[in-house]
Amino acid sequence: MADKKRRTTIKRQVASLVLFLCVWAFGSGTLRYSVPEEMESGSFVANVAKDLGLDPKRLSARRAGVVSEGSRQHFQLNSNTGDLFIKEKVDREELCREADPCTVQFEIILQNPLQAYPAEIRVYDINDHSPVFSEKEFIFKILETCDPGSRFPLENAQDLDVGNNSLQNYSISNNNDYFHVYTRVRSDGRKFAELVLDKPLDREEQPEVSLVLTAVDGGFPPRSGTAQIRVIVLDANDNPPIFSQTTYKSQVLENSPKDYLIVTVSATDLDERHYGEIAYSFSQKSKENSKTFNINPVTGELRLTGQLDFETIETCELDVQATDGGGLFSHSKVLVEVLDVNDNPPEIKVTSLTSPIPEDSSPVTVVALFSVRDRDSGDNGRTVCYVENDLPFSLKTTFKNSYSLVTEYVLDREKVSEYNIIITARDLGTPSLSTEERIVVKISDINDNSPEFSQTSYTMYVRENNGPAVLIGKVNAFDSDSEQNAKVTYSLLPSQVGGLSLLSYISINSENGNVYALRSMDYEQIKEFQVTVRAADGGSPPLSSEVSVRVVINDENDNAPFILYPLKNSSSPANDMVPRSAEAGYLVTKVVAVDGDSGQNSWLSYHLLKATDPGLFTVASQNGEIRTTRLITDRDTMKQKLIVLVRDSGELPLSSSATLNIAVVDGFSDAYMQFTDIAEEENGTLTMYLIISLCLVSFVFFISVIIFIMIKLYRRKHYAEKYVSASGNCCDDNKFQNNLVDVTGNGTLSRSYRYEVCLTSGSGNSEFRFLRPIISSLPSQYGNAVTDSGKEQDLLTN
Repeated sequence: MADKKRRTTIKRQVASLVLFLCVWAFGSGTLRYSVPEEMESGSFVANVAKDLGLDPKRLSARRAGVVSEGSRQHFQLNSNTGDLFIKEKVDREELCREADPCTVQFEIILQNPLQAYPAEIRVYDINDHSPVFSEKEFIFKILETCDPGSRFPLENAQDLDVGNNSLQNYSISNNNDYFHVYTRVRSDGRKFAELVLDKPLDREEQPEVSLVLTAVDGGFPPRSGTAQIRVIVLDANDNPPIFSQTTYKSQVLENSPKDYLIVTVSATDLDERHYGEIAYSFSQKSKENSKTFNINPVTGELRLTGQLDFETIETCELDVQATDGGGLFSHSKVLVEVLDVNDNPPEIKVTSLTSPIPEDSSPVTVVALFSVRDRDSGDNGRTVCYVENDLPFSLKTTFKNSYSLVTEYVLDREKVSEYNIIITARDLGTPSLSTEERIVVKISDINDNSPEFSQTSYTMYVRENNGPAVLIGKVNAFDSDSEQNAKVTYSLLPSQVGGLSLLSYISINSENGNVYALRSMDYEQIKEFQVTVRAADGGSPPLSSEVSVRVVINDENDNAPFILYPLKNSSSPANDMVPRSAEAGYLVTKVVAVDGDSGQNSWLSYHLLKATDPGLFTVASQNGEIRTTRLITDRDTMKQKLIVLVRDSGELPLSSSATLNIAVVDGFSDAYMQFTDIAEEENGTLTMYLIISLCLVSFVFFISVIIFIMIKLYRRKHYAEKYVSASGNCCDDNKFQNNLVDVTGNGTLSRSYRYEVCLTSGSGNSEFRFLRPIISSLPSQYGNAVTDSGKEQDLLTN
């Protein structure tokens, strides 16, 4: 029943504290809330979106979240409504121990853009712990000679609650006449009890007094704890031990080793023998003291048995008791001040990181948010943060011990695609301790670089008369961007070459830049041409660059020398004259020729191939001049015929020839007229022969056509209904009689010279598939029918 009533009371306290939540305190830019401890998971704390002045819909879009300093997350944020809830039950005593106020620090992180809002929640204590004594029974030995008013310190009761809910008062049972309890307060605020003697004890009258000690806290309703006190009345020992100091003070470093001597307490007793022997001990036995300190009962040396931590406790207050052999004792206080040493390096916690970031990010773009914490105090707890100077990043302080990593200037992925950033946090202690946190920030590519060709211009060569699809060269462009932005595509810009589109001459592979010739080139028509190649990347929008490509056509020896004089298409050879009186070396004439090729292929040489009198004339190999080699005599023929060969100098030389008629004359006029008459007489005879031949051929052709038409009409009239057109496939052996043709002159076939004629299907040109002899033992009664059928078949075939 009592337990149910206590639960009801706790619920009322929780409801009362929730009604008095303190929400806003914007003086430092931090959101502050307060909740009582032991609230159930899912309990509502506050609406963060409303307090921040943000639209709840934007919280979800910006992926709002809560990041706490510790490893445990006590609170969670509903990003859809902006409500802050308790994630797991908060125990103030577990979280902060005796510290008051107890606060939980956290940050509210928003993405896109990256923002952080510091916040803290103060956890209020509720009266959920009762005072507890370390032992159920305490025994005191008090001399019967003690004067009234003597004080005896009692064991402290431990209450984990703080404030009004902590230990407030001590009391003892009212059924005794010897003692009462007096509650005192230490310098640290803790309360302890002293047992005060009200009247003298008499061991003979009452050797032992039993009391009940009650510790009460200030909660509503109050909680309490009890312990038994047994007071054993001792025989008289009139001199208690006396300490040399009422308070001992000592300072010790928190990293002092075990068994370190802190202080030595000393007390004297004026009694002798057994009553003068003094034993030292702690009068207040606490778990912390027993684990951390130890006192030698004989020497009074106070030594360290555990590890001190300045961050946990800064001052230890110990009560030391000196007891003589007769049971008399006295007390002294030992104050141990723990000195901080720089034993905690700074702690870096990255709460948010954006990677990769685009290379065109504007300066002061937030890349990461992090906080720094050092649990030491003073200069040992003050920290500085920095990054390397050669990086395009810097740190900015957002709140106390909170920083943001931002860009300093525009990034370039083509120079550096990834940054390994080391954030260093260093405290100001001696020696200084530091912590490094490495984060990797990748830079994403944007299409900010156009392709670059490996050359400013290209020259490609192709031999004329080349075959189609011949590789003549390659262009190469590189794009320093990455992935799709670096994918280069090649194309030709349209233009005209020789009146035709450039695309009919060459093409380019769009992927690898190979250039191909599409058609055979003719050096004599086009010696070279220039095209423009464009390289475009795959970005959006794409970037491009252009380069000029010069295509040079190499000459092939594909043109024979062309003779300009004498003309080859002339109806008669050239006629030249030389006087009989000409001397040796006389220039008779000159053969003139040109070559459409170039270079070595166009170098011409002249040779005398044939002559009526080879010894009379010579031809200059370089210029084609024909000169006499000697004097002309009467024995030399009047008509001289020369054949001159003109040859080029190609690898496979080509040549042409020219024929010249040279007349040896006494005078130019008579000889020339005679030569002309002879030529005209010869030309007239040839023309007459040609006319006669043409007339004869035309007459024969005309007669043949008339005869053919007459025969065709005659045959069609008499045999149209008897026979069909020969349109079948090859004749078979069962019907060979219908396909016999008479090849004799009188229209009848002799049995030994008959052949079977088989025509192909659809034969239009009377082609024979095969001829084979027919056996001689054919029936005589079929002779005429076979002959007629053969004639008809032959006619149809024709």
